[in-house]
Amino acid sequence: MRFLVRLLINAAALWVAVKLISGITYSSDNWVPLFGVALIFGVVNAFIRPVVQLLSLPLILLTLGLFALVVNGLMLLLTSSLSGALGLHFHVEGCWTAILGALVVSIVSALLSMLLPDGD
Repeated sequence: MRFLVRLLINAAALWVAVKLISGITYSSDNWVPLFGVALIFGVVNAFIRPVVQLLSLPLILLTLGLFALVVNGLMLLLTSSLSGALGLHFHVEGCWTAILGALVVSIVSALLSMLLPDGD
């Protein structure tokens, strides 16, 4: 059940980023493939992001955590690339757009997670 809730939260956060950021597009009329994009985003954040954060830990510490925004943006760019390869019609244009989009996704995801009761 927790997996489905996280998938819904990721899909909602990505949808908000598509609506707010002009460089992030989702060009499908059907909303179901957005769940595929959310699944890719979750897998990228679960497996690749920790490795990248560990490797970039000196930069994250040097910039007092600001480089973590760049890492999050790179994860969104990777999600865009994988989604495009799978034909899911999700695209992010450029690094600055990805960083801004990752910030929006993080904020929306945190707000939605706060609204839901803790599963413990």
